Amino acid sequence: MNETASLRARAEIDLAALRANVRALRERAAGAQLMAVVKSDGYGHGAVPVARAAREAGATWLGTATPHEALALRAAGLDGPIMCWLWTPGGPWREAVEAGIDVSVSALWALREAVAAATAAGRPARVQLKADTGLGRNGCQPADWPELVAEARTAERTGAIRITGLWSHFACADEPGHPSIAAQLSAFRDMVAYAEKEGVDPEVRHLANSPATLTLPEAHFDLVRTGIAMYGVSPAPELGTPAELGLRPVMTLAAAVALVKDVPAGHGVSYGHHYATPAETTLGLIPVGYADGIPRHASGRGPVLVGGRVRTAAGRVAMDQFVVDLGGDRPEPGAEAVLFGPGDRGEPSVEDWAVAAGTIGYEIVTRIGSRVPRVYVNETAGPEGPAHPSGGTAR
Repeated sequence: MNETASLRARAEIDLAALRANVRALRERAAGAQLMAVVKSDGYGHGAVPVARAAREAGATWLGTATPHEALALRAAGLDGPIMCWLWTPGGPWREAVEAGIDVSVSALWALREAVAAATAAGRPARVQLKADTGLGRNGCQPADWPELVAEARTAERTGAIRITGLWSHFACADEPGHPSIAAQLSAFRDMVAYAEKEGVDPEVRHLANSPATLTLPEAHFDLVRTGIAMYGVSPAPELGTPAELGLRPVMTLAAAVALVKDVPAGHGVSYGHHYATPAETTLGLIPVGYADGIPRHASGRGPVLVGGRVRTAAGRVAMDQFVVDLGGDRPEPGAEAVLFGPGDRGEPSVEDWAVAAGTIGYEIVTRIGSRVPRVYVNETAGPEGPAHPSGGTAR
């Protein structure tokens, strides 16, 4: 038995699939550069291996939420443009400036911290101005935009900063036809036009996230930011399945069956006995639980492929384990249980687990915890290997 097969659980990350997804998304936005968004440890897939693979496939930018995520990419030896956008006062502004990371600014306090950091570092800060075009989270409101642009231009003229980008983020791009989409697109164009009239000459203007990359070519501008789609997960059921979107799921989550036993009819299963066996049967123990990221909300509904058949979590998902009713089947302990994957063997998908838990695919992959080792396959770019080779590198 090889090392991969002996793991309690594993998240197999197919980097060939990721590279193929990046290429497919670049084709969808052929006139724009592509930013590979690798925040939240690469949406649970591992930020550094994913970033390297995305770069190999033609991603020109990398994007993170926090500055510490961006600095970790630099420390791992990733060069080229990197942007981070979620700042709080007192953050590592100087370290980001010294590392040549693009920092996002939504308000005067942030611009002033970037300027101070640039002065301390003795080099210009690369600053991207974010506009709130209607999402209502980060970003500068239209009423405050002239003041932010004016102070940024003053700082740029002194050499303290370089305004490298103008950007915003959609609220409802995953809901085709939503009226906010056109409104945000119009507001973004207006705010970009104002900044450019005031002398801003950015390297990139960007608005499109994954769903907009797939469905709104008019929103592509100079750069698209692809997050969930790059990992082969559909941004929303309304947009289609991964296969319909030309994408392949990158993560396969599997575990080794820990125990198989016979039980009589009427036997309670797991905490609260929300499930009782309807007849004499066999139960299989799957050794992952909510501490590994398996959603407790999927209790009684979460699907898993065991012994060639899709079973359903019987009763509550516990911290470290859950149970499936095998209906009399007796797979050997150590047999593979596949919770989700690309579907080649009839296994469930990320979207199936999202439905079972009443959530979205984003949450399913990003919540897979550090107790589950990531096993990387197809790590070398070039002629792409098989989708499910037997070995890989565990990290």
